[in-house]
Amino acid sequence: MNVILLEKIGKLGGIGDTASVKSGYARNFLFPQGKAIPATRQNLTEFESRRADLMASHDKNIAATQKRADKVTGLSLSIQVNASDEGKLFGSVGTKDIADAINAEVGSDVTKAEVLLPHGVIRELGDFNIALDLGYEVGASIKVSVQGLDAVAGVSADGSMIEEIDEAEAAAAAVVEEQAGANSEEVAAPTAEETEAKSEDA
Repeated sequence: MNVILLEKIGKLGGIGDTASVKSGYARNFLFPQGKAIPATRQNLTEFESRRADLMASHDKNIAATQKRADKVTGLSLSIQVNASDEGKLFGSVGTKDIADAINAEVGSDVTKAEVLLPHGVIRELGDFNIALDLGYEVGASIKVSVQGLDAVAGVSADGSMIEEIDEAEAAAAAVVEEQAGANSEEVAAPTAEETEAKSEDA
């Protein structure tokens, strides 16, 4: 299937070039993404009449995309998750998690589709180099450190938080001691008359 490229796409060519591609690739990717149009006679004529405007718009889009890349290139960020002592995650870190972390860090607008995880989601602690494909053949690279949450009360086998037994016992002991002190204050000391009466009885 012949198409007219509306932007530079790898080895296919640059904007305005005609390329032969598989129909599925064109219908499922190039056309929906606005990267190409069918190479019909009418489209060829319309493209030539608008070539200058389309080229200017294309250059503007590339410049805007490069600014997006400059904003995140070289970024280092950390994502904290629950993990076992062996460093295995209770869950995973995926493209959406990384995109959200990037945007929260620098106020960007990276989408999960632009985050590349060729080997699948991250399932263990560690440092990872992550590539971003921002379109128009503009990319960026960031570093993501997946770290375990600080264990305040420990983690059970299923990743849920559990209380420290020592802290619970200490709290319970403090309550008992406080109650015992209150009870002792309520017991009145014997009066002098009561003490004298007990002595006479003896």
